[in-house]
Amino acid sequence: MAKGIIQHDPGEQVDLFLLIKSSVRGLASNGKPFLTLILQDQSGEIEAKLWDVKQDDEAVYSPQSIVRIAGEVHLYRGRNQLKIRNIRSAQPHENVSVGDFLETAPLEKDVMMDKLTQYIFEMKNSNIQRITRFLVKKHADAFMEYPAATKNHHEFVSGLAYHVVSMLDLAKSISAQYPSLDSDLLYSGVILHDLGKVIELSGPVATTYTVEGNLLGHITIMVNEIAKAAEELDIHGEEVVILQHMVLSHHGKAEWGSPKPPMIKEAEILHYIDNLDAKMNMLDRAMERVKPGEFSERIFALENRSFYKPSF
Repeated sequence: MAKGIIQHDPGEQVDLFLLIKSSVRGLASNGKPFLTLILQDQSGEIEAKLWDVKQDDEAVYSPQSIVRIAGEVHLYRGRNQLKIRNIRSAQPHENVSVGDFLETAPLEKDVMMDKLTQYIFEMKNSNIQRITRFLVKKHADAFMEYPAATKNHHEFVSGLAYHVVSMLDLAKSISAQYPSLDSDLLYSGVILHDLGKVIELSGPVATTYTVEGNLLGHITIMVNEIAKAAEELDIHGEEVVILQHMVLSHHGKAEWGSPKPPMIKEAEILHYIDNLDAKMNMLDRAMERVKPGEFSERIFALENRSFYKPSF
């Protein structure tokens, strides 16, 4: 089985098809334009520079394009980078498609939907249950397809659903340990906290931020979605405001993007669960690329630290 792009070590030659995830134009010190490409396959992604680009290259080598690249992996500032020797667009007769290059969640969509449905079924508070079920049903298709982010954690097809079901299992264990927690509220907060990303983000391929994503963000979007759901379902209890607070506060601090800090127990625990699952995903994916006795690349979202993989 051929190695994925992230499984190549510095110094290795590559000649393979890759999907362009993003393409950003820049100017070199000599005044000539270049493109910074993020290239991906099912194993992950790597950065490459395309130097001395011609006038049409920006359109040819645009996001969601498949290219054939020959080059060499090398280490640059602690991270692997692909040095391009030759690049060309994939041809129709080569029988490659975008889906061949997309990293996906390790659980099937129907398995994740079954888990979500079971957690909603277990809720005893009818107002919380109805609002949660309504919003999951409304956004079900995108919920099962979208990534949880454009970078850093769960940035793969179905990453949002996988992030949520992982958090739900954590929430269940924590609720069993601390029975004073309202598990209905915690489960609903987990399910809804990032659901606004189905409007904030463009989709599962070459993901970017939408106009609503840039101007409002997923937190504001979901607070509004909860209000609209409650109105449509004719629910007027305190649960509506509490669910909105869960979403508003799940980033924990204003400097981390939360309009309000957590002010109820379940909101505090939601923040910790979200943070834990995101960081574990970053760490697990980074350490998959590391051999025992070596350090990982620097992980920007973890204070730009490198992590060591013990050799025992």
